[in-house]
Amino acid sequence: MADTERPQITLITPPALDLDVFPDRLAAVLDAVDIACLRLSLASKDPDTIARAADAARVVSHARDVAIVIENHVLLVEPHGLDGVHLTDGGRSLRKLRKDLGGDAIIGAYCGATRHDGIGAAEAGADYVAFGPIGATALGTGGTVDYELFEWWSEMIEVPVIAEGALTVDLVARFGPVTDFFGVGDEIWGAEDAVAALRALLAPLG
Repeated sequence: MADTERPQITLITPPALDLDVFPDRLAAVLDAVDIACLRLSLASKDPDTIARAADAARVVSHARDVAIVIENHVLLVEPHGLDGVHLTDGGRSLRKLRKDLGGDAIIGAYCGATRHDGIGAAEAGADYVAFGPIGATALGTGGTVDYELFEWWSEMIEVPVIAEGALTVDLVARFGPVTDFFGVGDEIWGAEDAVAALRALLAPLG
């Protein structure tokens, strides 16, 4: 689906949020850079912690007309007024969730480096498919997604695709023509000025 249009940005939260600080940092980024969607990606398993983070992030994002999805915690979508869910299982539960959440909910699927899972998720009704990491990282298997997968997807599949994981300026420049979105998170939150870090990372997009 990707073409000469500038890729949009999915902003991914840090795995742990300091709710005394993060909402203001998030607001600053959303006010400064055009963000298509916010993904709440938390390491915590504590329901109260996740719920409070979801509420805080939703208030900031919805005030700026930015959609918000939560990673895997499907049962929190409707009670907390979120726009959808980001699945990390390759979309295996996607058909059932589409029935449960309805056609208006955003349902996306992270499919690692697996074209087969991506196609399956797309056929099951995913609103987008994410592949990654595209950069070198010590997390996971240590492998990266080939440029050719995105090149093929952009030519053959209509469902939007997200490139994410260990992004660099060089990777943004290279993958920009073959992806619909970049998923940006860890690359900016460790910086003192997240806005400046994000603008620097996206500089190749113009």
